Amino acid sequence: MIELEEVTFRYAPGGPHDAGFGISVKRMRIGPGERVAIVGPSGSGKTTLLHLMAGILPPDTGTVRLGGQALGERSDAQRRRLRLSHIGMVFQEFELLEYLSARDNITLPARLAGVGSRALLHERALSLARIAGVDHVLHRKPRQLSQGERQRIAICRALSTHPTVLLCDEPTGNLDPASTHAILNMLTDPVSTQHACVVMVTHNHQLLDRFDRVIDSASFTGASTPQGDTA
Repeated sequence: MIELEEVTFRYAPGGPHDAGFGISVKRMRIGPGERVAIVGPSGSGKTTLLHLMAGILPPDTGTVRLGGQALGERSDAQRRRLRLSHIGMVFQEFELLEYLSARDNITLPARLAGVGSRALLHERALSLARIAGVDHVLHRKPRQLSQGERQRIAICRALSTHPTVLLCDEPTGNLDPASTHAILNMLTDPVSTQHACVVMVTHNHQLLDRFDRVIDSASFTGASTPQGDTA
């Protein structure tokens, strides 16, 4: 479960957005087993919201809770451990490590979390890669992969630890329509099998009927005080 209450965040000069750009959420709750899509124009704060949910960015005010734990009360190291054990993330730029093979990129979060033996992790990576259609490239480094293959490897990595929360930033942006629906099935499968929650940023409005709820970035972007009860 993810909860945000009276949360505000502003970028300082030199950040990825103009100084003063930020988001403001009065109340937002995403429960176990829920599929939520976030829509809105580019640069409207959708990625910022995901990073607040993951504890990558600390809010200026308010509280972000993951599974009932207030992230602001945790150290950086504690937040990293929570992400490794509970959150699967698909970053917009994939964030694959160039010196690791595709297989080792997939298994990295689980290895850092100390979950499972090497053999079990490799078996899990192969299983996910087969479903995603990239099992034939597991030995390659990211620079040897196409954009679509890199994206699929990043999705396999996010699923490798059996997360209870999936945060996905445009996870199907480089895929054809047939692949998009197959990957979307992969990402939403933990909703039924693990009662996980899925939060996905997307510009593809044709996918919105696959979600329980849609949040528009206009409800949390640009205000100087908390607004928009999106619970």
